[in-house]
Amino acid sequence: MSTPTSNNTRIDKKPIQIQVNGVMQQRHVEPRTSLVDFLRDELGLTGTHVGCEHGVCGACTVMLNDEPVRSCCMFAVQADDMRVTTVEGLAPERGVMTKIQDAFCEKHALQCGYCTPGMLMACHALVAHNPHPTEDQVRDAISSNICRCTGYQQIVDAVMYATQVEKK
Repeated sequence: MSTPTSNNTRIDKKPIQIQVNGVMQQRHVEPRTSLVDFLRDELGLTGTHVGCEHGVCGACTVMLNDEPVRSCCMFAVQADDMRVTTVEGLAPERGVMTKIQDAFCEKHALQCGYCTPGMLMACHALVAHNPHPTEDQVRDAISSNICRCTGYQQIVDAVMYATQVEKK
């Protein structure tokens, strides 16, 4: 499979298969297609946001084999035979929020919402490795994600709220 370009050269598409949010996806993509563009344009998963397109802002963060990555800095072909989880795949079922998603609402940890998917992915990655993080650990986990609205404190508060040990 190939796609014509503006100077009539052809770009051969590569077959890939990626498990996205638990569903195996098989497509043919141009080697230059970023993972974020694949998720948004090919699969219609628009929860992953495109921000800086340089890996700086964190809005495009997804989980790749259970580790957070910047999907704007990866090609879709690099994710071949791997597992990707997007913000749409965090909840156990449609219409149900995870504890962290609910805590973001409860603690007003989102305003414009642009950074929210990346922040949620960073926070979920942290909690997956450390179920009861300290405030400093939360700050470190989200330090590579830019938020221009909340001032970060509400995000830290939300993670602390979501991970507090219930007293008996």
